[in-house]
Amino acid sequence: MILDIRQRTMAELLMQGGFGLEMEGLRVDGEGYLAHTGHPFGDNASIERDFCENQVEMVTTVCTGPEEVRRELEQLRKTVITTLKDMPDGREYLWPFSNPPYVKSEEDIPIAYYSGKMAAKTAYREYLASRYGRYKMLFSGIHFNYSFSEELMRMLAARSGKETGTFKNEFYLELAEKALAYGWIVVALTAASPLYDSSYIEKGQTGITMFSGIATLRCSELGYWNYFTPILDYRNLKAYAASIQAYIDQGLLAAASELYYPVRLKPEGINTLERLVCRGIDHLEMRMLDLNPLDSCGVALEDIRFLQLFLVWLAAQPRLSLTAEQQVQAIQNYKIASHFDLKEIKCKLLCGRMCTLYDGLLDILSKMEDYFADMPENDRVKETLVYQREKVENREKRYAWQIREKFSRDYVGLGMALAKEQSEK
Repeated sequence: MILDIRQRTMAELLMQGGFGLEMEGLRVDGEGYLAHTGHPFGDNASIERDFCENQVEMVTTVCTGPEEVRRELEQLRKTVITTLKDMPDGREYLWPFSNPPYVKSEEDIPIAYYSGKMAAKTAYREYLASRYGRYKMLFSGIHFNYSFSEELMRMLAARSGKETGTFKNEFYLELAEKALAYGWIVVALTAASPLYDSSYIEKGQTGITMFSGIATLRCSELGYWNYFTPILDYRNLKAYAASIQAYIDQGLLAAASELYYPVRLKPEGINTLERLVCRGIDHLEMRMLDLNPLDSCGVALEDIRFLQLFLVWLAAQPRLSLTAEQQVQAIQNYKIASHFDLKEIKCKLLCGRMCTLYDGLLDILSKMEDYFADMPENDRVKETLVYQREKVENREKRYAWQIREKFSRDYVGLGMALAKEQSEK
């Protein structure tokens, strides 16, 4: 697909889109233990529960730019933190890391409780607990949702001679396949959870800060993955949905929501396979970002900007047709990219070449820099790409490196000090 960034109209349309963020976070007491109070936000659709009763999920509306979506997320965080200050059973805090704080036992992790017509939600979470264990469900992260402008979709569809809905589905299917192949770089660039408490591994043993050579635990082999590597069919929307449904029919998944995959295609509104096929693809979701405790909002503005640039660049790349083997390798690259050392750990590129994470990252960033070099008025784009390049070339700029330096003396203790500082502010 030819997306000439040098044309001002095309450049402007490519940089318009819909932004959405979903951020998870655990409620904790003043000592760094999981809270056991009920969800205190009522039926607020913007502040929900994830797996645990104490796991808050903040969901923004669809926003028009990185600054707007970050501001909205910041406001939701303020609402959460302010509410937790005045809890009737004692003040609580929003834990700032992706990895959990002290965990006493499996029973210390309360499954989200729903009753009446919503009771099936609790039953589904009980199924997940029995299949994966409650500990794994404590990981918290950020999901980035993005859609290209409808005006761009209509223009490109007209050029292709296809109906807009048909073209849009094909566009996002191609984009998702490319995001699967290259998305491991997002893991390496945003990893921010190198430390964890001993109680996550040694049940009941709290207070020892652990580091296992991993920069993001939730994206590593220890994180959120199915027991098998799914192979998805990107040829058309019906084939894509059918490839997921096949795993449900085989009993490997209880529902499409159990597909722990780094990139998802979603319809507008309620997310079901039936609705996806019927209504078409509305946006793409990237699910591999850690909470960034170094940022007051939990996610840096430059990282939101980069994700948009990354998807624009991917959209301009030639179509892929990944083999089953390449899809397996792509998922493996996400797990490889979770490692702390970029210069020693190697990944396998699409061409089959083995290279270090360091070299692979710089190669892709260089290609992105070349693509955006001729974009009109691209100073901000250059700043965003420089920001990411510096993380690779200077280890002290990487979040995982900074967090290890700052919190390794006492992960939970210093993490609670940060949570209390954010609460006071």
